[in-house]
Amino acid sequence: MTASQTSSSKAAPTKIVTTNTGRILRVSAADAEASIAASTPAIVSTQPVVDPARRADVLLRKRRPEGHELSPWWMIGAFLATSGLVILLLSGVPGVA
Repeated sequence: MTASQTSSSKAAPTKIVTTNTGRILRVSAADAEASIAASTPAIVSTQPVVDPARRADVLLRKRRPEGHELSPWWMIGAFLATSGLVILLLSGVPGVA
């Protein structure tokens, strides 16, 4: 689990906790401390921390390092190519305006 501290001047301090399945929860700081202490095993696990975005059951989502993000131009080009292909295929259908 990954936790980060957030607080504001009006609200009680809260923690944003990301579970092992990738769900993001906002809990009060006191509840987070108690639940983390209760759920921490006595034996430290030697398993590496798995990034939820890199799970095997997650399709088409991959967290990339800084500077290696996909360019928006690829999405624009894919849209134009798909639109052109649809127009090309529909132009061969008889009876369509």
